[in-house]
Amino acid sequence: MTMTSKERARTALHGGIPDKVPLGDFSIDADTVSRILGHPTYVRAKARSQIALWEGRRDEVVQNLIEDTIALFRKLDCYDMINLCAMTLGLVPPKGYQPEAPRRIDDVTWEYDDGRILKYSEITADITLVYDPEEWTRPISPEDYPLDWTYKPPDPSVFELVDAVIDAFGEDRFIIGPYPLANEWVQLGTMQRTLFEMAERPELVDRAVQSSMALAKVQQAHWPTRALDAVMDGTDFGFKSGTFMSPKMWWRFCYPPLAANVEAAHNAGLLFIQHACGNNWGILDGFMRAGVDAYQSVQTTATMEIAKVKEYVQGKLAVWGGVQVEHLVDGTAEEVRQDVRLAMERVKPGGGFVLGSTHSIAVGTRYDNFMAMLDEFDKLRDY
Repeated sequence: MTMTSKERARTALHGGIPDKVPLGDFSIDADTVSRILGHPTYVRAKARSQIALWEGRRDEVVQNLIEDTIALFRKLDCYDMINLCAMTLGLVPPKGYQPEAPRRIDDVTWEYDDGRILKYSEITADITLVYDPEEWTRPISPEDYPLDWTYKPPDPSVFELVDAVIDAFGEDRFIIGPYPLANEWVQLGTMQRTLFEMAERPELVDRAVQSSMALAKVQQAHWPTRALDAVMDGTDFGFKSGTFMSPKMWWRFCYPPLAANVEAAHNAGLLFIQHACGNNWGILDGFMRAGVDAYQSVQTTATMEIAKVKEYVQGKLAVWGGVQVEHLVDGTAEEVRQDVRLAMERVKPGGGFVLGSTHSIAVGTRYDNFMAMLDEFDKLRDY
């Protein structure tokens, strides 16, 4: 029996065997989107979108996101899953949005009045904070993290992109979209400052975690209903050789919000997908105990070989990946095809599998490699 994309993805994420292996990715970055559509785009153009928003061009950005996201997935009709939980895709700034704009120093550097410096990264095509003069001196206290929150409804215009994509594809495609979630790794400033506070003032971090969970609970109780299929959290817990913190710290500070997020999503009728790059062997049991439905971005180069991960989880969650992002960016078309073949041979049997990149169709992906992935996948996806 032929399934719709929605049925196919849902079956796989529940651990079953669909008619075909579903295809999905965390995101497709702007250079590939532009090549597919034949014109520049704001879709996953992280720096370009940020600059446009600084310049007060919110409506231009949002209209382009709507038009090009719909056009992209009409062309890529082989994609069963559309993720609206990635940067530039999802909730958009409200109408009239005018953020604080930093002063431009040169082509790749900006500075805020308080001395914070931002730089453009060619590797990721986004703009990131590289210097904060108050990183270690900015006071942090329990009062910064309230436990009682008052619900503030979002401006309806923030749903413009989500609603447009649901209108275009909601009946057929599997739509992953925004839903209020607690921060699974609460940041108390920079990552370095946060890790320091986790070691030196764990009670303060506990308070920040409880505050985030309390806010999410209030938002969830009032969240406007949307015809979504799943929600995805995008917290990276690890790098290539292990997690950024000890597993013991992860269980204390990150597991409670993860478990609460899964429970809230399931209560809302949504599947829960965890995007987590890096070596997560030390915390993978936590994903399963929390009830995560699928683990996306299973990173081969961080020893998370997807067939081994599938064997380890024994059907307790679905696995999503298989095509090394490093091969898409720096490899050959044959290496990409071999990734697809290996995934289909070793991970496809028994279901519970979604094919995609081990991260995303990232900046710098060679177009011929992307096309090779789609071509080889089409040959082998049938069960």
